[in-house]
Amino acid sequence: DYLREQGKKVYFVTNNARKSRAGYKKKFDDLGLQISPEEVLSSSFAAAAYLDQVNFKESGKSVYVVGDVGIGEELDLLDIPWSGGPADMDKQIELKSGFALPHDENVGAVICGFDYGINYYKIQYAQLCINENPGCLFIATNLDALTHLTDAQEWAGNGAMVGALKGCTGKEPIVVGKPSPLLIDYLVGKFGLKKERILMVGDRLDTDIVFGNENGLKSCLTLTGVTSESKLLGPDNQIIPDVYVDSINAFRGA
Repeated sequence: DYLREQGKKVYFVTNNARKSRAGYKKKFDDLGLQISPEEVLSSSFAAAAYLDQVNFKESGKSVYVVGDVGIGEELDLLDIPWSGGPADMDKQIELKSGFALPHDENVGAVICGFDYGINYYKIQYAQLCINENPGCLFIATNLDALTHLTDAQEWAGNGAMVGALKGCTGKEPIVVGKPSPLLIDYLVGKFGLKKERILMVGDRLDTDIVFGNENGLKSCLTLTGVTSESKLLGPDNQIIPDVYVDSINAFRGA
């Protein structure tokens, strides 16, 4: 609210694909924050937006989802048929002579987002679609190596799921989340923003700060997340933000 009172526009850009924009809107509502769905740009939305850009719906094909409900909810908004996601969490394969896992030959895209229910069935089904369905797109919401699921430790991120599919397909995915330019290009095109007037604030060097630096934005690292000051200033770090702050309270002069 303080930034809006100063005449600033605020958008929330996240690589977390587990929720849709509507899901994040509910989370903000629960926190008492007045945020519209259009001010939230998740990588689940980015995956659906990419398919919209390439006119995927007109192909008549469907999508197989390795990931959570957020991706499916965004695809539903575009009336793009999909399968997989949480519904395949408990599915198993049968390792017996002559068994071949059937897959839908009409799948024209596989979207891989963070999936805490990842299993061998999903990996096998996805690789069959990518390897055997002509022209099947391989889309990754992000390549984050680690993610925060609890405050006790870091956990394997979507990079682990994407890596499994890369390993068995030999193909590189189309990455739609940070630091890909897709989301910032969407913001600039839809809302008429000027890149040189945008400040990207985040706590990750390899996604947030790279996203800002490589897309013509100003970048600000906040030290309240995964990046410490010692890591930022250490000799091994080559990713430098324009500025860094202890926390976003700095924007209030606190």
